[in-house]
Amino acid sequence: MEPVWGKVRDRVRVRLGTAMARSGITLPWWVPLGTTTFALVALVVAIGQRGGTPAGVLVAAFLLAQNSALLWLLTGRIVRTWQKSLAVLAGVGLLLAYPVVPDFAPIPLAVLTAEVAAIASAGLAFAVTAAGVALLAAAWMTVGLVGFPVYTLAVLLGLCAGFMLRWYVRALDAERGKQDAVREQAMLSERQRIAREVHDVVAHSLSITLLHVTGARHGLRTDRDVDEAVEALTEAERVGRAAMADVRRTVGLLSRESAGTRPLPGAGDIGDLVADTKAAGLDTHYELEGEVSAVDAVAGLGLYRIVQESLANVVKHAPAATASVRLRIGAGHARLTIRNGLSGETGPGGGSGLAGMAARAEQLGAVLHAGPAGPDWVVDVTVPVSHGAAS
Repeated sequence: MEPVWGKVRDRVRVRLGTAMARSGITLPWWVPLGTTTFALVALVVAIGQRGGTPAGVLVAAFLLAQNSALLWLLTGRIVRTWQKSLAVLAGVGLLLAYPVVPDFAPIPLAVLTAEVAAIASAGLAFAVTAAGVALLAAAWMTVGLVGFPVYTLAVLLGLCAGFMLRWYVRALDAERGKQDAVREQAMLSERQRIAREVHDVVAHSLSITLLHVTGARHGLRTDRDVDEAVEALTEAERVGRAAMADVRRTVGLLSRESAGTRPLPGAGDIGDLVADTKAAGLDTHYELEGEVSAVDAVAGLGLYRIVQESLANVVKHAPAATASVRLRIGAGHARLTIRNGLSGETGPGGGSGLAGMAARAEQLGAVLHAGPAGPDWVVDVTVPVSHGAAS
């Protein structure tokens, strides 16, 4: 029984949701279903109360009051709000011409005002409410409708309930829009972070690999030293494989699967990075002052990537220059300085490398300066660290 009911519910939800979307109604699908059902029950009871009323009047009242539901069942479309309002007012008016005590006929009017206030303009909502109250007043003055003040209060309560539902739906939509915007911004930030990681890894690794390949070509062309060429190519292969592993680990962050157990590099790995660059043929020197343990993992990764990008820029723009890397860790901050001679070059320019370094520095709350300083190109960044760092 449950699967059958579930299939019926899903079909009703899909069909009703499609019709509501076509009509521009943003309410949840179960709201119009519930109000229509409630109005239908009240209408059936009101018709049952009028045993001596002509059958033609009762049938006409039912068709008018339920015109929107009948049209949806037959065509899958929802009638316009003002058309439904006129039909319901006419149907209820036919029933009020034959009043009973107590009378359920005014209840569909209260439901109507709530629906109109929730989905239509405020002007139409007030107009339908006024028409409903006028209809009740006419029945009270002409055929002696009992309970006119109570029914009028019900119609006004329906108006208030509709406006409250409208406000709730708008607030809910705004909150959902805000959450979607926050989610999209978080995804964009994560993609940008991963893009910077991939850029740094690939740029540096390709630079080092090209230095080794250049050394192998030079050795074969000038000295015919096969052993030296093989050693250079072997080192280039090692750097390339390490780069591929770094790229796989970084890109693995895009999926839910494990990206491996190898830790990301930090401040303690800067020395190895400089050594690899020097082994590839770039004249590079490294100086460390202080304890690298004072630099946390996030700041350490940022400093490592800045050194990586800076050395890649040196290889690209001034391969014959001498580069120096100095990391000084003091109480409360770590200062990283990368300096290289311009050798007639104009410097790294305004590519994605400098933009990536600036973005990393901003995330770390660091101060970054990058540009020419006399005959050298200098990258200087100061990062806050734990206050317990010893100089």
